[in-house]
Amino acid sequence: MRTAKEEVREILDLIPDDVSFEDIQYHIYVREKIERGLKDIQEGRIISQEEAEKRMSKWLEK
Repeated sequence: MRTAKEEVREILDLIPDDVSFEDIQYHIYVREKIERGLKDIQEGRIISQEEAEKRMSKWLEK
């Protein structure tokens, strides 16, 4: 397993040299969220599409 530092180095190598600090933070944030989601899947912390729609309907109804 790679370290967080190695992951950040990879991100920095892949993005253009002229990006802002904000762009770099965004790329790191997105990578972290993807990694967290993949870990949740591996550990069985998932819900069905039907359940997600049911939970979201509370906020989406007018």
